[in-house]
Amino acid sequence: MLVVGGGVVGVCVAYYLARAGRRVCLVERGEVCSGCSHGNAGLLVPSHSVPLAAPGVVAKSLKWMFNPASPFYIKPRLDRELLSWLWRFNRACNRRQVQRAMPLIRDLSMESLRLYDELAADGTEFGLEHKGVLMLYKTEAGLREQVADGKAMGEFGIEARELSLSEISELSPNLSVDALGGVYYPQDGHVTPMQLVPEIARRAREMGVEVHTHTEVLAFERSGARISRVVTTRGDFTPEEVVLTAGSWSGVLARELGLRLPIQGGKGYSITFKRPLEAPSLPIVCGEAKIGVTPMIDALRFAGTLELAGLDLTISRQRVAAVLSGVPLYLPDLKPEEMELVEIWRGLRPCTPDGLPFLGRARHIDNLTVAAGHAMIGVSLGPVTGKLVAEVVSGEKPSIDLDLLKVDRYA
Repeated sequence: MLVVGGGVVGVCVAYYLARAGRRVCLVERGEVCSGCSHGNAGLLVPSHSVPLAAPGVVAKSLKWMFNPASPFYIKPRLDRELLSWLWRFNRACNRRQVQRAMPLIRDLSMESLRLYDELAADGTEFGLEHKGVLMLYKTEAGLREQVADGKAMGEFGIEARELSLSEISELSPNLSVDALGGVYYPQDGHVTPMQLVPEIARRAREMGVEVHTHTEVLAFERSGARISRVVTTRGDFTPEEVVLTAGSWSGVLARELGLRLPIQGGKGYSITFKRPLEAPSLPIVCGEAKIGVTPMIDALRFAGTLELAGLDLTISRQRVAAVLSGVPLYLPDLKPEEMELVEIWRGLRPCTPDGLPFLGRARHIDNLTVAAGHAMIGVSLGPVTGKLVAEVVSGEKPSIDLDLLKVDRYA
């Protein structure tokens, strides 16, 4: 079997396929964990069970979209694929779609949390902590909206607690907070992603998975309804099965096979510092600014923004500055200029129009399975995606219904 892509989804797929007794090769165009899986916020979030496409998102986005420093930005360009994606996204932003998607995302997230516990119990060290996630708000409108979202989550079994400023101080006593209040999601967790992905890859190698880095897929050759050969920069592969887990590049590769996967790269930024003495004890999201602050094993990471800019990986210093200046508005003790910088990073989160990943068999290609389009919750859903792909490839009935995740839903 050949797995294309070495991010969190790809290594989890390789790991669970190997556990199922498959002989697996994984190819990655860079290093394992060199893309989106490296610099993300590391959050495991059943609380993010509302898909990206939700009622009200378009109206909010219109206020932000032409401000290069805003939480959401669209780089102006005439791009047919982008315009088609935006049209489909607008259509998906309705209550019916959210009501259908939320139970599925919740089930995927909760099962993934269980699998993370299983991985940690087997001795895999990746900074797993179950401390929840705290969302802070500086405005009445922002807090009111999140409280309403928390109540809606409660209807789907996701616990949410509204906290006053004094209760927030008890939860994170070593850090001053400038906010009206917050909402705490105790079932959430977090990991250190730059440790997680290489560690799962190491475990996969121990189970016999061959990992080929700096190996870029150039073309697929077909024989009838099957992929017969995969041409790469490091030679050709003739796999019996192919699993496409190439993140934001999955749509481009799928076109080679006549498969339509409308995925836009949502550029996100993170700034990582050496963990200071005065660090939050749990992940905090600065609500209106849409910036996450995550304590990791030896680091503190600020992460945020969503920029639809195609596959452009240039760094906008304006957007980096917006993240750096946004955090102290909520957490005044965290002064970036006084902390030791480790890395400024950007990466492309693979976003689908309806906010749901593609997961399952391709209809017209007998030996292709797709697992791509996880947007901002790829780390959260990595293990469950790997487990489900192993079930699909083995011909088993998936343990979670994948009907909403059909690969050909935009064909």
